[in-house]
Amino acid sequence: MEDKKYLKWYNKVGYGSGDIAGNVVYAFLTSFVMIYLTDTIGLSSGIVGTLIAVSKLFDGFTDIFFGSMIDKTHSRLGKARPWMIYGYIGCAITLVACFAVPVSLGRTAQYAWFFIAYTLLNGVFYTANNIAYSALTSLVTKNSKERVQMGSYRFIFAFATSLLIQSVTVGFVSFCGGGADAWRTVAIIYAVLGLIINTISGLSVKELPDDERNDGGQEEKEEKYGLIQAFRLLAKNKFYLMICGTYILQQLYTAMIGAGIYYMTWVLKDKNLFGQFAWAVNIPLIIALVFTPTLVGRWNGMYKLNVRGYIIAVIGRALVVVAGYMGNIPLMMAFTALAALGQGPWQGDMNAVIASCSEYTFLTQGKRVDGTMYSCTSLGVKIGGGIGTALVGWLLELSGYAGTNAVQTQSALDMMQFMYLWLPLIFNILIMFLLSRMKVEETNERIKTANLHSRES
Repeated sequence: MEDKKYLKWYNKVGYGSGDIAGNVVYAFLTSFVMIYLTDTIGLSSGIVGTLIAVSKLFDGFTDIFFGSMIDKTHSRLGKARPWMIYGYIGCAITLVACFAVPVSLGRTAQYAWFFIAYTLLNGVFYTANNIAYSALTSLVTKNSKERVQMGSYRFIFAFATSLLIQSVTVGFVSFCGGGADAWRTVAIIYAVLGLIINTISGLSVKELPDDERNDGGQEEKEEKYGLIQAFRLLAKNKFYLMICGTYILQQLYTAMIGAGIYYMTWVLKDKNLFGQFAWAVNIPLIIALVFTPTLVGRWNGMYKLNVRGYIIAVIGRALVVVAGYMGNIPLMMAFTALAALGQGPWQGDMNAVIASCSEYTFLTQGKRVDGTMYSCTSLGVKIGGGIGTALVGWLLELSGYAGTNAVQTQSALDMMQFMYLWLPLIFNILIMFLLSRMKVEETNERIKTANLHSRES
């Protein structure tokens, strides 16, 4: 029954805390790996960007593979939890490796070191961990309200962690002495904390038995599909493709916000402003997430809330552009907060929308592909985040940026302004367009009604 409760408050909080571990990896990597490599190790931003882009070619094949493996897994811990818990061990090791490039190595060896560590982190370990973590939303409860609550708790922790990482890392590295050794030390501390919290999160929930999840249906029949068929099932689901698109655009957006470290350092002349802007982004997101479950209930679904939220987000980022050219930092922060407030609801109910998306595949194709469906989370994060980070490197290289220079060229400064002000606005507009087409709940209800009438006749 839809209204049946499956989770206690501590299950939801425990699950949500898992994104502390996820964002220890993601926020640290996306916000700081480029500036670490360019300004501390002295690598070329263009070459690093290219290596990241090449790495994504491999990543794209692993997402659906791991999603399919989760669907086929049977263990004492369930389908997803083994991949979530054990996958993070590799995340911790390779995260440290990304921020431990030996300064004694030659340039070619340094590029190779980073490429191998980055590819293993994103293409293998983070993929297994993140898809499994996201899939738990479908595997531990059938109640859509609880799924929204799980998503809200998850992203509250996610944005709180991002806020903390972005706010303290620059100062933390300086406290540890600065330089390459300090970056490695900070990475080790973050990795250990993430490993502990991820394990606790994975053990805080329990997956439902197969027969209960499928209302007594035969799971074996539903699971009999190969990797090629999995690709086909996903390709036939237009909502899956839309969600992948929004994820990719969101990560591109995040990468440009992360590139704000360059904008603050060179354009605004105060790198500490990066941490202050992190507050303007993350606090409103957390506030929005707190109210998302209530608003979903009040507006009878997620569609209206998501679209209206992103209309606000577009307006907010447009005003950031205006304030940026005025040179008014307080106004930039205020409008940044407005945009983040509008983005919050979609972050909170995204996993619930994906669960509805998985239901659409079941209703139209007769296959239960929960784990595979949640590959869109990892696929979108990695493709969008990877391309975003690569794009930062390429654009900086194109503009003539050199991290070891005391002064940057005007073309480099102009590029930083374009990256931080204009590109986030463009990405928000595209997300708003996709969300306006995301009527998956309405579509599922229409299919169920049609099926009911068909059986009755």
